[in-house]
Amino acid sequence: MAWENEPRFLHGIALRRGSVSSFDVFPYAIPTIRQLQSLQFHPRVTFFVGENGAGKSTLLEAIALAEGFNAEGGSRRHAQFKTRDSHDDELWKNIELNRGGGKRLARSDSYFVRAESFYNLASYLDDVGSNAAGPFSQALSYHQQSHGEAFMNLMTSRFGGNGLYLLDEPEAALSPQRQLAFLAALHELVQRGSQFIIATHSPIVLAYPDAHIYHFGERGIESIAYEDTEHYKVTRAFLLRRDIMLKELME
Repeated sequence: MAWENEPRFLHGIALRRGSVSSFDVFPYAIPTIRQLQSLQFHPRVTFFVGENGAGKSTLLEAIALAEGFNAEGGSRRHAQFKTRDSHDDELWKNIELNRGGGKRLARSDSYFVRAESFYNLASYLDDVGSNAAGPFSQALSYHQQSHGEAFMNLMTSRFGGNGLYLLDEPEAALSPQRQLAFLAALHELVQRGSQFIIATHSPIVLAYPDAHIYHFGERGIESIAYEDTEHYKVTRAFLLRRDIMLKELME
């Protein structure tokens, strides 16, 4: 791969399989986790795709916890609030981070954002003082903005670049137009030396060029081309054959 020797903050991960007490309990019983050996990450953007329950968010959260992030999201340095215990606490302890040999890149920023706990993160940011001025809603707290506005505000006003960003289903907050705006913001941060690992169901978000896509399925975690993802194929088929597909579904 052309990008194998490019600098990155996180080269990959490996599962310490010998430390796992049983592969018959959650989350190790998930086929993708059960078969996991190691993964290599793109220096710019890596995507996790697959069906609901395939283990994308579970693994992303474990990586975040191993990296030192709060399980509910936030910056690596500051956000240490907790509203619930994470059910995946054991998995992160068995995740080995590979930062590569030689001189390490110096990070100036890091963030973890997950769709299901964004409300908790927004509450925390409002409590500590969000300084939420941004291009979408300049004088409002995060809870005074829509979910999509708050997410884009977070990305454009708090992500500083030159950092590692872990995002779980960012499209959950965003309209199609905002997903395009997300791609533009993503690219700007990539150009400022950032690395992203993103779990997503969105064919728009997945279209970011020169990214690496991992498919989570019954056969484990495999590399896949954009046009071969179910997200692309199903969306394309529906848009081209909407009436036929709707007729078949309703019958």
